[in-house]
Amino acid sequence: MSPSKSKNLTPSYAVIQGLYWMYFAAIMSFSGFFLLSGGFTNTQIGILAAIAGLLSAVLQPVLAGYADQPQSPSLKKLIQMLYLLQLILVIGLFLSHSLILTGLLYGSSIALLQLMTPFINSLGMESINQGHSLNFGLARGMGSVAYACICYILGIITVKAGPVSIPITVIVLTLLSLGILILFPFSKAKSDSTATNAPKSSSDNNPILFFRKYKRFSLVLLGCIFIYLSHVLLNNFNFQIALAKGGGSAEMGTASAIAAICELPTLFLFGYIIRKFRCDLLLKTAGIFFTIKALGTLLAPGIPVFYGVQIFQMLGWGLMTAASVYYVNALMEPEDAIKGQAYFTMAYTLGSVLGSFLGGTLIDLAGVHAMLLFSTGSAFIGALIVLIFAERTSK
Repeated sequence: MSPSKSKNLTPSYAVIQGLYWMYFAAIMSFSGFFLLSGGFTNTQIGILAAIAGLLSAVLQPVLAGYADQPQSPSLKKLIQMLYLLQLILVIGLFLSHSLILTGLLYGSSIALLQLMTPFINSLGMESINQGHSLNFGLARGMGSVAYACICYILGIITVKAGPVSIPITVIVLTLLSLGILILFPFSKAKSDSTATNAPKSSSDNNPILFFRKYKRFSLVLLGCIFIYLSHVLLNNFNFQIALAKGGGSAEMGTASAIAAICELPTLFLFGYIIRKFRCDLLLKTAGIFFTIKALGTLLAPGIPVFYGVQIFQMLGWGLMTAASVYYVNALMEPEDAIKGQAYFTMAYTLGSVLGSFLGGTLIDLAGVHAMLLFSTGSAFIGALIVLIFAERTSK
């Protein structure tokens, strides 16, 4: 078709993934540092993130359904619009001197952040479907490299510059993201809008029909909610965990960077891994290693062991983030794949809602140790559900 079909889009898409995960790290991983510095309590931070996640969970399938419509803008344009909204919010955050306004703006930023995940992933998968050359695993791996770098850098900067460094960083990342998206050669394919007939559309847009069609998928999502709840407790309250282990924001940044680096071998080699092991086996393995990481964090006596525990990220989040995308594609018919991606992201978002609310409350009422104990139990329950109900895939 167009000349861009013959181009390798992996480098430009890797930049899109990298900027997004840097943006994710700045907003989510440093949310505790920024909001605690602004006068919020752990409980208030948890409630704020929970409300934001709930809003995102409601909007994800709605926006995904809209994106499937023939008259809707392309994925690229939708992502650009979300980034523009983010830019407005963070400029307001930078200028805000009110606790209520800061909470409203930061919560909205979290909601937009979570809302974008399935669309960033779908941008890559749709580019592949349109015939472009694109290595999704490699590009996603570069996202983890970028995440590790920004966590380490912000861990140092925040000590010197304070909380104002967070909104400044997000503004810069948002502008860069808008720039690379302008250059990314993506347009809505004609086949995306014409290949969908009326019966398929009703299945796509009706959750009841969708889950009747994929009965065990709903149970897998339930297990993933428990797993993601555990992950969010460890990720969103990483600053509080680092404090409990004897560190601070610099140690939190270093731990996050180590975890992100440990994802890289899995993501870079995922093209090889997926040829050797079925998607359902990889999904089950990821659930087990989420549990091991949560348990290791609970038992870690100090910062050195806390650093060491991050290695389990390799076969936990590192495996889950790629395996879940391929699991949906292997399990579902083409007309249901984008919706399936959105539901997987919604499972993460619901886990985030529960984790954000429960984490802050547990820390304030019973301390970090109780929160980590709950995180371990949640990961175990989720992994058990996935082990039982994940369907065998053909590849």
